[in-house]
Amino acid sequence: MAEQLQGITVALAGPRKAEEMAKLVQNMGGTALHRPAQGTVFLDDQALREGIAAWIAHPPDLAILTTGMGLEALFEMAAEMELEARFLEVLSASPIAARGYKTVNALKKRGLRPEVRDDDGSTAGLLRGLKDWDLRGKSVVLQLHGDPAPQLAAWLKEAGASVLQVEPYRHTPPEPGALARLYEEIAEGRVDAVAFTSAPQFRFLAQYAREQGKLKELVEAFEHKVLAVSVGRITSESLKEEGITRIVMPEHERMGSMFVELGKYIASRR
Repeated sequence: MAEQLQGITVALAGPRKAEEMAKLVQNMGGTALHRPAQGTVFLDDQALREGIAAWIAHPPDLAILTTGMGLEALFEMAAEMELEARFLEVLSASPIAARGYKTVNALKKRGLRPEVRDDDGSTAGLLRGLKDWDLRGKSVVLQLHGDPAPQLAAWLKEAGASVLQVEPYRHTPPEPGALARLYEEIAEGRVDAVAFTSAPQFRFLAQYAREQGKLKELVEAFEHKVLAVSVGRITSESLKEEGITRIVMPEHERMGSMFVELGKYIASRR
């Protein structure tokens, strides 16, 4: 296990926990390159403050939380507004639907447990968990996760719920030049694998390639030269949407498991 990535260079597309991921790769004998393919902006704006104030003033019949990072950001803003204790009270009083194990862990840290969970870390899995809930005439707060969630919002509205969407952070493109460098390393086969920890990372890379008229080359590089490594289903979906079929993904959505899976894949082909 220790040397399963011997001689392998892995580009890390995730900006968060990059040091931790690099250590995992190095411990397995590989070389890690930091190649963030997204930035993340935490929104210290009026809309977020107003969203939290409305959430507290009108406690919903259901709170839907989609990321642990988003929940942490909500509590940080509530603390800044000197409303942290009240926010926790309101959250404790309503049923919670949670997507993803990180969200469940962030809730557990505060003594909270979701009544509804996804079965596979995806939005579709969360909707399956909610399918027997009668939401007609009910109020729902939906915490967004860096992108709009049209599928979830449309489903809730169709179910007859009134929805307040609260956005604690937004995914943004990385520093200028970062995508160009990563694209070149992939196209030229200078890296053996690229590890994606969220769907926006690949979306920003694909968007860059499309703008350069090089999307076909990117997809072909992933099919033949460079391994696409995905942390979980949602990230894999973004790769599949562009036609990438060779994807290394762990059974359980964990960063450590992602590199163990990569090690196994490489070992099986040596």
